[in-house]
Amino acid sequence: MSAAAFLDRVMPNVPSLGGRDFQFKGWRHAGRPTQEGVGVLAQSGVNVDKLAACIMNVNSYRGNVDHVEESRSIADSRYATSQAVRFYQRVKVPMLATIHMELVLQDFGMRDGWRVMAWDQLGPETDRLSAKLGARSEYNVGAWLIKTDVVAYALSSSPRKKDVGRLKFAALTRGADAGASQVLKANIRGMVAWSKRA
Repeated sequence: MSAAAFLDRVMPNVPSLGGRDFQFKGWRHAGRPTQEGVGVLAQSGVNVDKLAACIMNVNSYRGNVDHVEESRSIADSRYATSQAVRFYQRVKVPMLATIHMELVLQDFGMRDGWRVMAWDQLGPETDRLSAKLGARSEYNVGAWLIKTDVVAYALSSSPRKKDVGRLKFAALTRGADAGASQVLKANIRGMVAWSKRA
């Protein structure tokens, strides 16, 4: 899975607000246990550059992004530009599990009128993480799309079943699909609020 391929699936599915303040669209892909989805939220006075800078500032996610327990950049010559960063992230899903992974976040610039940043998971690097510190992510790919008056957030993720067990896996996959629209909406509001504090 790659961020660029994910964006190719997301862009045609970005819903129009159609007079509403929030819209969500989800779809299945490649038989994965969770759906892919994108939420779009009307937001007034978005400073596109400031919001993009916050998204790329992975070292400051803890304390500014809900449920992030640790987030830190990792030096990697493959991503040694201002448009890409490799990072480790550990998140707490309330009452269910701690999940961690290694990711690469990239600034894709402008696409179809949106400022776009997207990430995908580094497979071998995530494989090497200790399951004692949290369940490893099976896949995690997502994107931010920004305009001055609307922000979209897209995501597809799942923990590894062997790291969480059958019951928690069901809660973290079927349960995640059921609550996806509200999670995406909250994440957009939280990231925009951080950018306005910055």
